[in-house]
Amino acid sequence: MSSYTFSQRLFTPTPPERGSFPLDHEGRCKSTMIRYMRCLAENRNQNTMCRDIAKEYLGCRMDHELMAREDWSKLGFDGEIEGAKET
Repeated sequence: MSSYTFSQRLFTPTPPERGSFPLDHEGRCKSTMIRYMRCLAENRNQNTMCRDIAKEYLGCRMDHELMAREDWSKLGFDGEIEGAKET
């Protein structure tokens, strides 16, 4: 006999807040992504030392339409990175 608890709520999946984004199949931002991952590995996965590379990677993704263009402040960054476009 199976037991069913009436007080359990059913899980209702919800989509991500910002939706999904395309993968970088052509490797347009791969070199920046690899630099970022190496930086994380070298800094015990602490993002603080790698924020400039993270911003460069997100800028690359926005420039190549692999993610929606967002204001840097909404992504947790202040100012602008050289070569990246501001919204």
